[in-house]
Amino acid sequence: MVRARLAFTTALAAAVAALALSANVAAQDKQLYRYTDANGKVVYSDQPPPAGAKDVQAKRLGDNVIETNELPLSARIASERYPVTLYTFNCGEPCEGAEALLNRRGVPFTTVNVNDPAGIARLKTLTGGDVAPVLQVGDKLVSKGLNESRWQAMLDEAGYPKTPPARRFAPGKGTEAPPVATTPAAPPPAPAAAATGGGYPK
Repeated sequence: MVRARLAFTTALAAAVAALALSANVAAQDKQLYRYTDANGKVVYSDQPPPAGAKDVQAKRLGDNVIETNELPLSARIASERYPVTLYTFNCGEPCEGAEALLNRRGVPFTTVNVNDPAGIARLKTLTGGDVAPVLQVGDKLVSKGLNESRWQAMLDEAGYPKTPPARRFAPGKGTEAPPVATTPAAPPPAPAAAATGGGYPK
């Protein structure tokens, strides 16, 4: 009886392991397609693209791709279609404010330092001048100088989310409620004196 139960348990464990392995292989073989449709929109799909699709890219997804990428899908699509470049240098408050604006929205961006000869050459090619900071969104949207309302509108037009993704915490870290101030508890009352006569109450 014990041997039969042990054999059954071993067979069951092997079946569960095989099932988990096959599920893991299936997840690793997940196919994702990225392509541009007839209207010029970038599409991500697990279905093969239609015949008229352009710029088709086949990607393999592992089982943890989504969990490790903190950018939301809308931000990833926007950054592919309209990459953001910040032309800046150590100009103090305007340049620091420009970078802070992008960080507050969680926008991924490339920095070009216009103190470098190559950086200033790129800026002059783009704007015809040497004023910074300059925000470039995609190929066509360019704004000289920090103008928060204009920059926000450019990022909105490109489809970037208005807020950064929520921060993730390890289990048990960063999610605890803050300590609550309390008044010290009153000391417990002193125990009643033991009755005489053998220590038992009368």
